[in-house]
Amino acid sequence: MERTTCCVVGGGPAGMVLGLLLARAGVEVTVLEKHGDFLRDFRGDTVHPTTLDLLDELGLGERFAALPQSRLDRVGFPVGEHGETLVVGDLRRLEGRVGHPYIAIVPQWDFLDLLADAGAAEPTFTLRMSTEMTGLRHGDGGAVTGVTYRTPEGAGELAADLVVACDGRGSTARAEAGLEVVDFPCPMDAWWFRLPRRADEDAPALTPRMAPGRFGVVIPREGYFQIAYMAPKGGDAALRERGIEAFRADVAEIAPDLADRVDALASMDDVKHLDVRLDRLRRWHVPGLLCLGDAAHAMSPIGGVGINLAVQDAVAAATLLAEPLRAGEVTSADLDRVRRRRLLPTIAVQTLQRVMHRGLVRPVLEGRRGGPPEPIRRLLAAFPPATIIPAYLIGVGLRPERAPAFARRAPEQVSADRP
Repeated sequence: MERTTCCVVGGGPAGMVLGLLLARAGVEVTVLEKHGDFLRDFRGDTVHPTTLDLLDELGLGERFAALPQSRLDRVGFPVGEHGETLVVGDLRRLEGRVGHPYIAIVPQWDFLDLLADAGAAEPTFTLRMSTEMTGLRHGDGGAVTGVTYRTPEGAGELAADLVVACDGRGSTARAEAGLEVVDFPCPMDAWWFRLPRRADEDAPALTPRMAPGRFGVVIPREGYFQIAYMAPKGGDAALRERGIEAFRADVAEIAPDLADRVDALASMDDVKHLDVRLDRLRRWHVPGLLCLGDAAHAMSPIGGVGINLAVQDAVAAATLLAEPLRAGEVTSADLDRVRRRRLLPTIAVQTLQRVMHRGLVRPVLEGRRGGPPEPIRRLLAAFPPATIIPAYLIGVGLRPERAPAFARRAPEQVSADRP
């Protein structure tokens, strides 16, 4: 029987940050990632100011800054007929409150590779790729005592003092533990695709492109644009039945500047559907198992805050659980401390997203409005400093977490290469 102190299921941002921080505390941690690499399209690429500050504290800021990326310091909506943008969140106003008053847009696989490299320098950190959790192990009293898994070479079992589920909204661990989920209605689904980008070309990142009944968000990447197309929930079958020509026309309508390349979409197979969910667990743990990130609270893509909220969960969990894990005495009370610390930020973000669904997304999808409500437009036009409020909620949020002392490093202390 293989054994580790903490088994982290899922090598996404939350899982990799948690694994790195616990390893720096001297905790033996094993991260299981079911894929063979991190190279998967259509994942969130936004890294917000609190996460950028965290990377500085971990000694990884310089290495992150060297990654190919673009930076966004304002969040807005198109208004009028001449390309004007109404800025609703001005991150430049966070100067002095955060070390990096902008959102960095970087391919998530580069971010995860950086964390994997940093983790590999820690003697108690193990990352096992192509290793998919298949079930939970239970002790005589019913507590979770580890996981079963499969790899291309076969199946196995891994015993652990604690299993942390960071495997997303479709979490196998969450489902098997039978934790109760509270769902909130979402008016839209997302369809992801890519279009070519010229070397000298830019586009307003994360600025919604709107048309009656749908809108899109453009994310610049090296050599192409990643695009999220939002339309009413449950419409995937009808969208595909209309065919690729109709979809190309829809895309050209919401993004006329990209109309000259929609033919790059050869068929609807190039368009990937995401069932958008907004939910959270009533309880984030059972004895021996803790859920974090999307496994504990699936977020809407509105605001692009899901990754950073998950990272904040991971920092809080590492801070609160490192000592109990070192002592071999992790209790249910310890696990509930994590939930209690992260519950208010989670509720606040989800409440804001639900308000935006009702006040912005639904009217656009129903064809009743093509942008922000008029009272908000008038407020921001008359009092631009108000843009710091959305900027703070998006860029910092409630209860931002700082790296614990045991995880902090100077840049020169961090190895640049895997051993």
